[in-house]
This record gives sequence, structure tokens and C-alpha cells, in this order.
Amino acid sequence: MRYTITHTDGAARRGKLELLRGTVDTPQFMPVGTVASVKAIAPDDLAAMGAQIILANTYHLLLRPGPELVAELGGLHRFMSWNGAVLTDSGGYQVFSLAGQRKISEEGAVFRSHLDGKKIALTPERAVQIQTQLGSDILMTFDECPPSQSDRAYHEKSLARTTRWARRCKEEWQRLAGPGDLFGIVQGGPFKDLRARHLQEIAGLDLPGNALGGFSVGEEPKEMWEGVQHAAPLLPADKPRYLMGVGTPEDLLRCALAGIDLFDCVLPTRVARNGLLFTRRGRLQIKAARYAKDPRPADDKCTCYTCRTFSRAYLRHLFAAQELLAFRLNSIHNLAFYLDLMRGLRSAIERGGAKAYVDAMLADFTMGE
Repeated sequence: MRYTITHTDGAARRGKLELLRGTVDTPQFMPVGTVASVKAIAPDDLAAMGAQIILANTYHLLLRPGPELVAELGGLHRFMSWNGAVLTDSGGYQVFSLAGQRKISEEGAVFRSHLDGKKIALTPERAVQIQTQLGSDILMTFDECPPSQSDRAYHEKSLARTTRWARRCKEEWQRLAGPGDLFGIVQGGPFKDLRARHLQEIAGLDLPGNALGGFSVGEEPKEMWEGVQHAAPLLPADKPRYLMGVGTPEDLLRCALAGIDLFDCVLPTRVARNGLLFTRRGRLQIKAARYAKDPRPADDKCTCYTCRTFSRAYLRHLFAAQELLAFRLNSIHNLAFYLDLMRGLRSAIERGGAKAYVDAMLADFTMGE
């Protein structure tokens, strides 16, 4: 991996992340394909909207179809017919999201599968082994992500264990010597001093990149923005910075201004399946009756396939009729909106107008339809 920062504008960075399977322009949003599929979206849809890198998940692919099968069939890229880059989450988020179905120890985490209740063990070493079998371009260390409301004592205990897990991940990654690059994950919750301390520990491992975890896990957006603004500038400046699991268009814009390079979130596709579309004038609930005869596209400034081809009236009809095509068309639009938002921000950073771009976009979001 090679990361080059080509422009800066305040704390915001415009860069190029050169990976085995192509170059990723940053700041960049990664569509989430948890089980080797971005829901309702085919790889050619992703290519058409300009996606350069997507995310898949170690825990879910371990459950099915299994990393051995994926490796046997040529790795994750060939398995899902995706020619771009892939980042795999290590499964650490499931330590948070499956709190009622897992047990944590120094060795790792033992889960009860949400599919059949079977016991699944994930250790730092196993997480790296699975990601290597999948053929990931970017691997993540195995971590614990405590809920934001956890007390300080628990965060301190968790951080120490996450650092030990990260060291074990690095040792296994070096032993396997696969083609992918390993990123460390910084936790710390809402405690700025703990996060700064953990950041130093993870940065001290000298991994190819670093991520901020434990944001957008229950705290208010303003608290999250302030936490990222504090932590992002402390990350090594010469390496890519990834903010995990965040978030709304507002989140992306504000956090990119703080110096974040990579984002991922299930939000754009999840809400698309519920009929919510992001536009430059705010959020549009396509199921509303007022769109039944509306001939306009979802967003008249958007050039995605959905907006070039279909009216709001048709999109509303599909959603009301519970047609599966609604999922695809809405998801295409929302992902294209996110990717175009980042494309516009990269251009703004290049010309020194990042803050003005963000201010204008945030003002537009509040106008409403």
C-alpha cells in the first residue's frame, strides 16, 4: 500500500491510496457489502456510480459460506465478481452488536451464531487468518467496541485488552505475509484522554493505516463530531485515517473536515429499503402521497441511473406496490449521492474551498422539499 496526500485544506486531506487492486481517491465512502453483497446492488451498479472500494465482514462470512470456500473459489473479489478493492471488518463490531450472544476473554470472543445458535470463536489470530483467506486488500485488527455509556473503568480494561489483541494481530499478519495491509483500531469511547492514550499505543504498532472505532454507538451526533475533531488530528499524518461505521451525509462532511479519509456505513442502503432518499435539499420520504403524480427525479442535480431514468411518481409506485425494484433503484440513488458528495468534497479540497463546500451542502440539506 502507498498513501499520498496531494492537497490539504485546513485539516481536510485529499489523497490517493494505492492498493493491489487499484487506486482509492480520498476522502472516500465505502459501500457496505457485509456478506459479499451490497444489498440490492450488483457490481456493475457499483462500478457505474464510481465506487472504488467496498467493505465486507469477517464474522458474517465466517458463518456463511465460510472463508475456506471463498479461498477455494479464488478469493472474495472473484467470488463476488468485484474488481475494486475490499476492506474487511475483523468482526470486532459484532463484539458490540451481539452483546447478548457473546462472551469476551483474553483469548478472544465466543459468539452464539445469530443463524443457528452454534458457538463461534474469534481470536485476533483467527480474525487475521480469515481476512487473509478472503483476500482482503485492507484487513482490520480485532478489537472490542464498548457501548458509549460504559463507565471509565470498563473502557480502561477494554483498551488494554484491545491493544494486546492488536499486537497479536500484527504478529499473525506478519507471519502469514499476505498481500493485504493491516489497519489498527483506536477505541476510547467518549473519554478524550483515554482515546489519546490508546491512539499512541496503536500508532506505536506502526501499521499501514489506522481507524477510529467506537463512534456512533449511542452518543449524540454533536458529541461524536467533537470526539472525531479531537482524535483525527492526533492520528499519524502520513497514513490513511478511517472512521468506522459513520454515518449520515452531515457526519461525513464534518468528519472529513477534521481529517478523516475513509468512511463506511450501512445507512444509505438500509434507509433506501425503507423509502428514504437523500437529496441535496434534504431527506425525501418517497412513500409520501404528495409524490404520487410528481414527474421530477428524486434529485434534479443527481446524474445516477435512477434520477436519469425514473420519476418520483414511479419510485413511489414501486415502493407502494412492494416491488423489489424499489430496493435497487433507491439504493443506487443513495449510494451515488454519498459517492458524489465525497467527489465534490475532494474537488473542493483541491481548490481550497472545503469549508465553503461543506457549509453550502449543510445549508442545502436543511431547505427541505
